[in-house]
Amino acid sequence: MSFLFGPVEVVSADQAAGRVAAEQVTPYPPGIPAILPGEVINAAVVDYLRTGLAAGMVIPDAADPSLETFRVARSLPHTE
Repeated sequence: MSFLFGPVEVVSADQAAGRVAAEQVTPYPPGIPAILPGEVINAAVVDYLRTGLAAGMVIPDAADPSLETFRVARSLPHTE
């Protein structure tokens, strides 16, 4: 499954922890990605990004520059 081109959904920041990222989020400074497509988002990273944004950090590549929402891989029903 491609986390860049597969089925995605947008969830609130409060619901992003534990979901698989479908976007890259790179705060500047330092300019190092904090979230990469395909990795599980954790609450500490969401908090870091949102508090950094409030303090003036620039996040140029997030789908939602306010970080109120995040793009994640859509959960598909399990089939057997």
